[in-house]
Amino acid sequence: MSDIEFAKPLQRIETPIPGLVVIELPVHGDSRGWFKENWQREKMTALGLDDFGPVQNNISFNDAVGTTRGIHAEPWDKFISVATGRIFGAWVDLREGPTFGTVFTTEIDPSRAIFVPRGVGNSYQTLTPDTAYAYLVNDHWSPDAEYANLNLADETVAIKWPIPLSEVEISDKDKAHPRLADVSSIPPRKTLVLGAGGQLGLALRARLGDAAHIDYATRADLDVTAPDIAQTRRWREYGTIINAAAYTAVDAAETAAGRTAAWQANAVAVTALARIAHENGITLVHVSSDYVFDGTAAGAYAEDAAFAPLGVYGQSKAAGDLAARTASRHYIVRTSWVIGEGRNFVRTMASLAERGIDPSVVSDQIGRLSFTDDIADAIVHLLETHAAYGTYNVTSAGTEHSWADIAREVFRLTGNDPARVNDVTTATYFANATTPVSPRPLNSVLELTKITATGFTPRDGGDALAAYLGG
Repeated sequence: MSDIEFAKPLQRIETPIPGLVVIELPVHGDSRGWFKENWQREKMTALGLDDFGPVQNNISFNDAVGTTRGIHAEPWDKFISVATGRIFGAWVDLREGPTFGTVFTTEIDPSRAIFVPRGVGNSYQTLTPDTAYAYLVNDHWSPDAEYANLNLADETVAIKWPIPLSEVEISDKDKAHPRLADVSSIPPRKTLVLGAGGQLGLALRARLGDAAHIDYATRADLDVTAPDIAQTRRWREYGTIINAAAYTAVDAAETAAGRTAAWQANAVAVTALARIAHENGITLVHVSSDYVFDGTAAGAYAEDAAFAPLGVYGQSKAAGDLAARTASRHYIVRTSWVIGEGRNFVRTMASLAERGIDPSVVSDQIGRLSFTDDIADAIVHLLETHAAYGTYNVTSAGTEHSWADIAREVFRLTGNDPARVNDVTTATYFANATTPVSPRPLNSVLELTKITATGFTPRDGGDALAAYLGG
């Protein structure tokens, strides 16, 4: 008891290994012994630690001084502490990346703990007899998981063990671990992109590439509404799910079959994804729509504006947003008037212009285009900068326009006469429709202050349109 430092304030200490954090723990003692809060979720997360969701508590008891174990890296996080005794700990970054091979060492007693992120090799040597080494982990052991091990005596990392390794007991298994040059590093947690064949899915593939840890899936590859979705993958291996999948046939959603399909894809599927993300510590990125609003606001819609969807599509998207919010780590990226690869409004107007057709285009719906390349960039930005979780509007910046205004600009940029575009109201445009038509929000302008405050600068809509047509 005399070796424990009492009454230290709770604090975190950064280390040279990203994500490896030492925690100083307050220990309260008297003549009877001592007490500490070993893991206290509210206080620890207030320090900036992830709410890493431990599922198992393990204890290793070591009766002899010099017991040496490791160096083992697993694909899960650990929160390590000492219940009694004192250890010399050594941690080596065995993750892919620029910090591979970085070493950190320190001593730990009951007044100190350490958070070890997945892929960082963990080892220790006992400095007192009867040492109880405890650790919380946020996944269960699996023979199929990817592990990495490093030899305790590796010359490259050159750990300065207090007791020479030649004088301590080491298991044959630990003695057989490879040197650093031969270690199979731990890859990043996987990213799953859903809706990989759609406009945004294609932009995300272009942005993220085909690295081994990026999975792309269409609904044919993975049905997230299936009852056994939780068993279809080892979800703890995933760090991010980007849901770029949606039912977007706005008018067809007003039919009996379309209504069911819209709710399945836009609400039921998102509910399943949010549950999986919440239970497995995954960050869920979900793409929302201006259709969650009724378009009657006098100005731009902020992220926290009240939902008031007009049609089935908007209602199903609003339900999906509410479901996505139940994931503790989520980004809802709200867009409007999406333009990417494949059939879309801009391509249609360019085609009409070249074919000599003079279109009538609605002039009472106001908004900004959202280009899929920019949406993909914004999603990556939020993930890489670890921006605060929540909802972010992402569209082009600059002056808002009507669909008719944009059509005229498309004509101009393609060398055609903008005056060939005729204005028409939404009511007139759909007056003679023979199939169900969804009501449209007349104001789809989204406020961009929040995403800009994270350091992401949306492109001007006019510049983006010119670049899109020029490509």
